[in-house]
Formats: sequence, structure tokens, C-alpha cells
Amino acid sequence: MRNPIGIAVAAALLAAVAAPLPALAAPSTGPSGTSEFRGVNWADPRDNYAADEVVPSGLDTADDYRTTYARASDLVLEFRQEVGANTVRLPINPSSVGTDWWESYQGAIDAATRHGFKVILSYWEGDDAKDGRADDQAAFDTMWDTVVAEYGKNPLVYFEPMNEPFGYTLDEWVSLTSDWLDDHSDVPRKRVIISGTGYNDDVTGVGAAEELEGTLLSLHFYGFWANHTSEEEWKQNLLPRIGEYGWRTVVSEAGSPMTTGLNYGNHEGDVYTSYLGALTEVARDQGIGLVYWPGLRTNDAYTLTTLGADNQLEVTNESGLAQIQWGWGLLEEEQLNDLPPAPPGEPLVSVKHGVCVDVPGFSTTAGTTLGLWYCNGGGNQSFDWTAEHELAVYGDMCVAPVGAETVGGSLMIADCTGALDQQWELNGDLTISSVADPGLCLATPENEWGLTLAPCDATATTQQWTRG
Repeated sequence: MRNPIGIAVAAALLAAVAAPLPALAAPSTGPSGTSEFRGVNWADPRDNYAADEVVPSGLDTADDYRTTYARASDLVLEFRQEVGANTVRLPINPSSVGTDWWESYQGAIDAATRHGFKVILSYWEGDDAKDGRADDQAAFDTMWDTVVAEYGKNPLVYFEPMNEPFGYTLDEWVSLTSDWLDDHSDVPRKRVIISGTGYNDDVTGVGAAEELEGTLLSLHFYGFWANHTSEEEWKQNLLPRIGEYGWRTVVSEAGSPMTTGLNYGNHEGDVYTSYLGALTEVARDQGIGLVYWPGLRTNDAYTLTTLGADNQLEVTNESGLAQIQWGWGLLEEEQLNDLPPAPPGEPLVSVKHGVCVDVPGFSTTAGTTLGLWYCNGGGNQSFDWTAEHELAVYGDMCVAPVGAETVGGSLMIADCTGALDQQWELNGDLTISSVADPGLCLATPENEWGLTLAPCDATATTQQWTRG
């Protein structure tokens, strides 16, 4: 996955492609489809882009094989019990293969397969490149030779040569992947997953390539690519990317905000809920496997679970999970409708300016400064009040002062600690005051947008806020 703020240009291009809306592609036909892939991405907190080892959340490079195996066993069993998954997608790179960490990391792969999980291994670039091409072709080849030598005969391990090969033209990508197939001809093609072109966003080109016949295909699809607010619009965006190849396609990444309190039982009027409704409907209708991004990734607003004590996973959004399980075919329509909605987060609207408190770029990075922006119903403008009166965003990040809590100070999101300067009261006079210093209130300057602290004044509209 790419952080939404980091792909603004790509997202704009993808949105431009989607407008005007293309004609709907006919549902694909073919063999049995890929619906046996009910999966989650298990990701490194750095989004899997790393110049050193990739280390999925909950694992540690200091651990040996036995410890890694034990931790991974706990987590994959939690993915099965709490989520209903039978597949995990794991990242690899040259620093993680044939190295000391590889000796331990295999514990995670082995634990998953020995518990009956399918494992998709995918190469990710380093964080110092991100050009959509293999960072070092020789190292790339050696890495895959090592991985295939270890797992080529394991029927539960699938190989995705590269994640999001946007730096290659279609012809270049077909050439590289057909060479990969030739080099590893002992691997059955049905266990090789070829990424779609661009950001894995279109499989029609690779699907039509004769050199790649017999392989599966990988599609990525995200709700921040466009601003559609209806299922029908999102289906028109998605279907042409699949064309007639749905029966070969695995959606190996797709995700939306799960820690912001969205109710995914409502499929119209919101970008993300309509997106997930359309995606899961297409997946269910065409028998397309779906591997959610991410099943577990620390500090990701899209994460489907968070890691608690003793390797226990906690689901972040029951309605979102239910929608995914419906797409997997694990729930029927009446079961989906009977589930309670997620508690809704609410925007904080400035009475003075009529705009909303906003987390720029959907960031989940501690220290990101809060601002104001036009109200748009986005998850980055959705706030909840915890039992301790903390004003929380994304469910696990709290509003806090930048530095000391003083007049004129800015506000940011921070890891929730329960500290008094992260606790706030929404008062009857519409002010929001600090629990640490009740004389300080959230304010916006008189003639400009911004968010700051000021001496409380209940008569000032610059300090008045409404919820929803």
C-alpha cells in the first residue's frame, strides 16, 4: 500500500482516468475463480518499504526461529478466529532473504503453512527508491532463487514477483515476469501471481499476454483513488481494470479506514463505505479472492486488527469486517444486515468558519499538526470521545498540544497515553477546554484558518465548536 498523502499525483491520475466513467465490463468467465483466497496483508509498520529487513508488526529481528514461529502461530490462528482469514500476504526483500533474519523469518512462513494458511510472498522495493522497478536485478534474482529453493515444493506458498511494478511498461513487465517463470519452471504457474501494470491497478494487459498464461493475476484497488460516493460508480471504476480476467485475479490489496468509526453497513453517500460495498459485491459475484490491506499493521488507520496482550488481536471495525466476510462468501445478506453498525465518529465544526478540524493526508504519524479544512465527511475529520474524555482520532491517536500547553500553541495527533494534556471537555457553551488547564480552549484565529489554544471565552465564536 502507499500512504494516501504520498501518492497524490498517482491518485489524481487514476481519478482522471476514471472520469468520464468507462463502460461496464462484462463479468468474467473461466474456471473456478480464486475465491479460496480469503486473506489479509501482514505488514511492516513502514508500509513494507525498507532498505533493511522487512518485519511484520508483532515480530522482531532479535527473535530466533523458534520464537518467531511461536508468535506467528498465535497471530495466524487469531487471523483465522477473529477475522475468518485463510491467507496471509507477507513482504520480502533481499535484506530479508538469505540473511540472519531469513533464518528466523521462515518461522512465520512455516507457522502459517503448517496451520493450513496460504502464504503469498511478494517483493517490495527499498524505501530509498520507490521507482516501481527492482532495486538491484542481480540481488532480486538471487533472492527469488533462495525463496523458490526453500518453498517451491510447498503447495501453500504463492509467489508474487513484485509489488506494484509501475516503473515498467507492459512489454517490459511481461518480459521480466516471463523470464522469472522460465528461471523457476519447476513452480506450477497456478502458484505464481503476476501483478497488474501500474500500481497493480489493471490486470487486462498481463491477462492477455500469452507468455503469462496459467498464472494468477494481482490487482490493487483503493477508495482514495477517486471521490465516488455510490456503489455503481465504484463498480464502473473497478470492472474495466479486471476485464475478462476475474477468474484469474486475486485482489491482493484493498482497504479503507477502519479505526475512524465508519459504518460500512451504509453503502451510499460516503466514498469509503460505497467503495467497500462495490468491491465486495464484485468479488462475491465473480469469485475473486480478496486479501485485505492490512490485516495487521501498527499505526495504520486501515488496519483491520490491533495487537493486544499475549498476541491477541482486536477487530477495529465490526461492520467493516462483516462487509469483507460477506465478500469472501462467509456471511449471507441477512447476517450482514443483522450486525450492529460501528459507532460513528463525528466532525468538529468551527462555528466561526464553518470548516472542520482535519488531519492532513490521513496521517497516522504522531506529531502531525492538526488544521482546518472544508468539511467532507472523510475519516481524517472524524473524532470520538473516549471514556477518559480524550478527543481521539482513528481510534488510537489522541489530540495533544505541540510541546508545552500554552496560549498560542498548536495541536497535533499523538499516541494516547492518558496524560491530562490529552484530555478535553466539550462544554455546554460549545467550547472545548483542556482537562490539564481548564482555562485553555481550542480556538481558531479571528480572520484566518488554524487551530490553536487560547484563554477560554465562551462568547467568542472562534472558540465554539459543534459535533456532526
